[in-house]
Amino acid sequence: MRKVLVNSREGLRVEEWQHQGQDADSGAKWSIRKSTLRGGKQEGVDIVEIDNGQMRIVVCPTRGMSVLRVISHDLRLGWDSPVQEIVHPKYMDLQSRGGLGWLEGFNEWLVRCGLESAGGVGEDTFINNVGGEAKMQLTLHGKIGNIPASVVEVIVEEEPFTRIRLRGRVDERMFFGPQLELWTEISVTPNLREFRMEDQVTNRSDQPQEFQLIYHVNFGRPILEQDAQFVAPLRRVAPMNARAAEDVKSFTRYKGPTPGYVEQVYCLHPLADSSQRTLVMLRNSAGDRAVSMAYSLEQLPYLTLWKNTASEAAGYVTGIEPGTGFPNHRKFEREHGRVPKLAGGETRRFAFDVGLHATSEQVSKVAERIAAIQGKHAMQIVEQPDP
Repeated sequence: MRKVLVNSREGLRVEEWQHQGQDADSGAKWSIRKSTLRGGKQEGVDIVEIDNGQMRIVVCPTRGMSVLRVISHDLRLGWDSPVQEIVHPKYMDLQSRGGLGWLEGFNEWLVRCGLESAGGVGEDTFINNVGGEAKMQLTLHGKIGNIPASVVEVIVEEEPFTRIRLRGRVDERMFFGPQLELWTEISVTPNLREFRMEDQVTNRSDQPQEFQLIYHVNFGRPILEQDAQFVAPLRRVAPMNARAAEDVKSFTRYKGPTPGYVEQVYCLHPLADSSQRTLVMLRNSAGDRAVSMAYSLEQLPYLTLWKNTASEAAGYVTGIEPGTGFPNHRKFEREHGRVPKLAGGETRRFAFDVGLHATSEQVSKVAERIAAIQGKHAMQIVEQPDP
């Protein structure tokens, strides 16, 4: 079964739609529902919700195919942002507050940073339409998370087993500039508490093009709490600035909500198994609830840990962020060899698997797999910011 929900070339946009089914093997009932939000800054925002019988995944095609939240019984992937509406990109001004306007819509569980740039605010250079070097002001985390999808479709496969796929295409293009195309897919099997994200980024120009991609994956309660723990196999960790250096020796542990807390960011170099795959986890204090992410270091070699354990009202959250680089300014990342290029027509693929774990036994098994990857490798802790 294939259902097209959005196709800009054909002038198609389905306002409301739903479809239900039942898995032949497990008997689990599943459903997909497309709706349109109304009121305030979320007027006209498209939402697609996939329910596989064990969890609900809510995706926003209007905001770059970001994933708003994932809910499975009493376990939630997401957080409580001060931004309470799902803000339509037409209300966004990425240049506001000195280039920090991206934060006016930031409340997703997963939002992509990129594609032309993915890091901090500041001036960088580019080649203009007459072949000369010109200057541009980069805004926080780039544009892709605030571009509506041009194509959205649902595909349900029934052989050899039921698999529900939501696909979308988001274009970051301009004349005399980047011609980058993102195809993204989230897929899930009924009755399981796991799903897969798969992206491909293509340079539709015939000339080489820099790109950056960071998956800003954000967690609040119930997993994030006092003494929650980040668990990962790591070769090296370095604080991004002097503030992060204050707690670098305890960077894997979390505080409860702390009024006045100033964010801390750590740059991590993960280890991988023999297949070049790594596995990371965020677990609660009791060790009976967790979320894991498994992915290839060949695709996403760098990992950023963002800790913002501020008060509940200010946004109590942490970010686990695999990427092609770190969220520094693009000029800095380029100088350190972390801004890849796509040849004309070239495509790069990225994928990661997300698992939700709701018992102590499940959490322990993930921890054992992480420990096996770490093995006898010592983790280097850099105590001061690394220039």
